[in-house]
Amino acid sequence: MSDARHNALFTAVYGDHHSWLRRWLYRRLGCPEVAADLAQDTFVRVLHKNALMDVEQPRAYLVTIAHSLFVNLLRRRQLEQSYLEALAQLPETLMPSPEERLQLLETLHALDTMLNGLPSKVRKSFLLYQLKGLTHRQIAEQLGVSHSSVRQYIARALLQCMTVVAQDRF
Repeated sequence: MSDARHNALFTAVYGDHHSWLRRWLYRRLGCPEVAADLAQDTFVRVLHKNALMDVEQPRAYLVTIAHSLFVNLLRRRQLEQSYLEALAQLPETLMPSPEERLQLLETLHALDTMLNGLPSKVRKSFLLYQLKGLTHRQIAEQLGVSHSSVRQYIARALLQCMTVVAQDRF
């Protein structure tokens, strides 16, 4: 589809459905600012997908994307909450500076993005190995899987991280 045709179709879908999507999100979230942000993020994704020509039901398509963004938002909030709880447990002498805390949080978000979409055992194996320093055997015992499965899980997570980093470079 040509860029002009895609832009015209996008403009039509945006005009016809943006207010509806924002209201739909607001009814589920109860926060007008978050609903507006997620609606806007949804349309940014739609703009970059270049797949509107194949969409028969725009509202269902928009809801699918918005729901995915909402799940990501909840996961990020949970990650931030866990991070803040971990910081609260640190002694004052080990407390990172505000700049370091921001860098750590950005790193956590980047790691979360890289591991997004992987099965939970793969993510958990990778994090236990990288962050906790557990051996493959310890991880296998904790997750109730074989040693070779843990090795495969960690390799899969590393491949995912390398793929994401390579895509960001180009």
